[in-house]
Amino acid sequence: MLTKFLAVAIGGALGSVARYALNTVFASTLLPFPLATFLINVTGSFAIGLALSFGASRIAHDDFLRPFLIVGFLGAYTTFSTFEFETFELINTRNLALAFLYVSLSFALGLIGVLAGTAIGKRI
Repeated sequence: MLTKFLAVAIGGALGSVARYALNTVFASTLLPFPLATFLINVTGSFAIGLALSFGASRIAHDDFLRPFLIVGFLGAYTTFSTFEFETFELINTRNLALAFLYVSLSFALGLIGVLAGTAIGKRI
C-alpha cells in the first residue's frame, strides 16, 4: 500500500513540474489563446490513451507503474486526460447519450463552478 502512495507522490511531483515547465515555456506567447493549457490537455489526453491501450496489460498489473503514471504523473499534469479517456470509454461502449451528458454537464457545471468560485472569492 505504501508503495502505491509513494508512486502517486513521485509521479504527481514530476507531472506538476512538467506542467509548470510547459506553462513557463509558453508564458511569453502573445496569443490570446491559452496555448500552454491547450497543449498540456492534448498531450495528456494522448498519453493516457497510449498508456491505457498500448501499455494496458503491463500497466494494469503493475503496482508501481499505474499509480505512478496514470494517477500521479498524468493526474498532476492534467485531469483533462482522464475526462477525455472516460468520454472515449462511454462512446466506445455505445453510451452516446451518457457521453454527451457527461461532456455537456462537465463543461457547463465546471464553468459555473469557476464563475461561482470567482464571485465568492472576490467577496471574501
